Amino acid sequence: MVNIKELDYLLVLRALKDLPFSVGRKLLIDFLKGDEANKSILKNRLHLLDSFGTMAYDDDELNQIIDSLILNGIITVTSVDGKKFWKVLELSARGKKELDCPTLYKRKLSFNFKEAKTEITDEDKKKFSVFSDFLKSFNDEQKKSIICDNKHILCLAGAGSGKTTVLTKRVEFLVKYKGCNPKKILAITFTRKARKEMMTRITKIGLSDSVRVETFNSFCEKILRTHNNMVYDKQVRVITYRDKSMIIHRALTGLGINITQAVNVYFTLAQRRGKSDDQLANIFQNDCFFIRDYFKFKNKRINDSCFETAGENDEKSARIVFAVCNYIDAYMKKNGLRDFADQLVDTIALFEKHNDLIPQFSHVLIDEYQDVNSTQIKLVDILNPPNLFCVGDPRQSIYGWRGSDIRYILNFEEKYPDNEIITLTRNYRSTKHIVNLINNSIKNMGLLDLESSIEGDKDIKLLKFNSESAEFEFVVQKIISSEVRRGETFVLARTNRQLNELSDILRARRIKHIVRSDEMRKSITSGIDEVTLATIHAIKGLEAELVFVIGCSYANFPCKGSEHPVVDMVKVEEYDKEEEERRLFYVAMSRAKKSLYLSYSGSKPTYFINSDMLGMMDAKELKMQLKKSSTKTGFSGDVVSRLKNWRREVSSAMGVPAFMIMHDRTIAEVADVMPKSTDDLSRIHGFGPVKIRKYGEDILEVVNQDGDD
Repeated sequence: MVNIKELDYLLVLRALKDLPFSVGRKLLIDFLKGDEANKSILKNRLHLLDSFGTMAYDDDELNQIIDSLILNGIITVTSVDGKKFWKVLELSARGKKELDCPTLYKRKLSFNFKEAKTEITDEDKKKFSVFSDFLKSFNDEQKKSIICDNKHILCLAGAGSGKTTVLTKRVEFLVKYKGCNPKKILAITFTRKARKEMMTRITKIGLSDSVRVETFNSFCEKILRTHNNMVYDKQVRVITYRDKSMIIHRALTGLGINITQAVNVYFTLAQRRGKSDDQLANIFQNDCFFIRDYFKFKNKRINDSCFETAGENDEKSARIVFAVCNYIDAYMKKNGLRDFADQLVDTIALFEKHNDLIPQFSHVLIDEYQDVNSTQIKLVDILNPPNLFCVGDPRQSIYGWRGSDIRYILNFEEKYPDNEIITLTRNYRSTKHIVNLINNSIKNMGLLDLESSIEGDKDIKLLKFNSESAEFEFVVQKIISSEVRRGETFVLARTNRQLNELSDILRARRIKHIVRSDEMRKSITSGIDEVTLATIHAIKGLEAELVFVIGCSYANFPCKGSEHPVVDMVKVEEYDKEEEERRLFYVAMSRAKKSLYLSYSGSKPTYFINSDMLGMMDAKELKMQLKKSSTKTGFSGDVVSRLKNWRREVSSAMGVPAFMIMHDRTIAEVADVMPKSTDDLSRIHGFGPVKIRKYGEDILEVVNQDGDD
C-alpha cells in the first residue's frame, strides 16, 4: 500500500500547473501553505485556486520536497527575461508526465523493499554445530550466509558487516566441505582493487590457482582475447588513456574547435571554478566516453532526442557531445579498439551466437550487487549458474547516474522465488554512536538498523564556520595536531572543487596526502602515512579512524549542480536522485570508525541532518583565526587561488593549456615560499630564466598584493 504522504509531492506539481504564471520559490511555498499574508496571492486572486492551501507542511519541509523535484528534473528553475537573478519554478516536460502517470514515489526504497531480520532456526543451529570449528569466529547470520544450501541467495550486508569475509569464507566452504570443483566457481566483483583484495584472501586459503576471481571487465576481456577471430574481423585491443585523448582531439579538430573551446562551452563558470585545465579536459573526455557506453549498454543509438536541454548553451554542449560520441564509435570500430562497454556487449553477443562457448560454472558469487546494470545482469543470466550467491547493500547504492540499477537487488526475491535472503546487520567497523547516527540518517528507507559491536567514546561533531576558508583551516590544524595516524584519516567532500582547494592548502603546508577523485587518484609528495582526501564516490569500501566530511551545507547535500553536465541532460529515470544523494551522505559517515567531524559554512547545514541526528552530535560554531604568512597576504589558500586565477586568465588569453604557464606543484611552492624577488623565484622548481622574464613580475605582484585589497 502506498503511503499517502509519499504522493504529496503531486500537490506541488498540481499547484504549478494551476498557477497562471511562473512563480518564485517563496510565493509557491506561501501558496501551498495558504498564507494570505503574501500580497501577491491576494493581488492576483491566487487564493481562489483549488490548489491554494493544500499542504500542511512547514517551510523547511516544502523546500525539501521542491529540492527533490528539481533534482529529479520534474521542476525546472529558469530566469525571468531581462532579470538574470530572478529565478522562477516551472513544470518540466517530465513533470507534466509525472502528474498524469506518477512514478517518482516508486523509485524510493521504502516503496519497493522491506528488509526483514534473518530467522535463525533450530535446524540452522544444528548445522552450525557440525561446522563449529570452521565457523567459530562468525555471528549466526554470517554463519548462515556461509553454509546455506539454497540455490539462490541474496546476502544483504550492511556497512562494516564483513561481506567480503563472508563471500570468501563461502568459497572455502564450497570447496572444502561441499566437494565443489574450484575451477567451476566464479567470484565477480566490480573494481580491480576489490578483485585484488578477494584474490589475496583466497590465496590465504590455498585456492588462488583454481577459483576464478574476476571483475565483469576482466572476465569479458579474457573471453574476447581467446575468441577474437570469432567476434572481430581484425585483432582488437583494449583502448588506453592515450588512445582516448587522441580520439577526443581528432573529434574536436573535425568540429573546428580545440579542447579549451569545448571545455568553455561544456562547463559553466561555476563548474570550472577550482579545477585546472587538465582536470576539466579529463572530465570532458570521461563524460564523452561515459555517454557512449551508457547508450551502448541500453542498446540505443545516440541522437538529439536522447538529451534534455535547457537553453542555448545546453544545446551547444549536447551537439558537441553527440558529435564526439559518434566519432568515438566510428574510430574505435575502424581501428580495432574496444572498451568496457564493448567487452560486455560483445561477449554477450558471442555467447548468444555460440552457446557452446558459454563457460559452465556450478557456483557464481557476485559482490556489490546493488551496483549492477542491465547488461551485467544479462551476462549473469546467460551464464545461468545452478547456484547464485549475491552480496550487496541497498543503503550504499550510489551509482544510479552511471547506469547502475538498484531494482535488481530490490527485486531479487521476485526473480528467484526459491530464494533465501539473509541480512547481516552487525557492524564491526564503527562505534555505537556513529552507527546510531547513520541508522537515523536513512530511517525512512525501510531498512533494518545496523547494530554496533564497539562501545567506544562518543566523538561526533557538527561544526559551523563563518567561511569555507575557516572550515578548511580547521581541518588542516586538526590533522596536524591529531594523534591519529595519518593513514587512518580521511577528508571527504561532495565535489572535486572542494577537494582541489583543500589539497592546494595541504600542499602549501607540505602535508603529505593522497587525492582520490571521481576522475583520478594521485599522491601529493611521496611518503607513507599520508592523509587521504577523497570524493565520497571514490572512497566507497574504505574506512578510517578519523573522518572529516566537509561542506555539509544545504547547497552541497543534496548536490544541486553536477560536475558532469551531460549526465544531467540524459534522460535517466530509473532512480530517485534525492534519495541517492541521501545514501551518499550515509556512505560518507559510515566510513568512520571512531571519530566523525561534519562541517559546513553558510547559513544552515544540509537537511539530511535531521533533528534527531542533531541531538546525537556535539554541535557548535567555531570562529577560526586563519593562519597568517609573514606578509599581509593572509591565508595561504588565498595565494593559491589568486595564482590559479591569474594562470587561467593568461592561459585563456594565450590559447594554451594552464600547465604550460605554471604547474600546480609550482603554485604550491610559490605559496609556501612567498617570493619577494626574481632571485627568490629562480630557486623555485619550474622557474627558468625565460619564464621569469615572461611572467616573473606579474607573479610577484599576485603573490605580494595587499591582503586587505
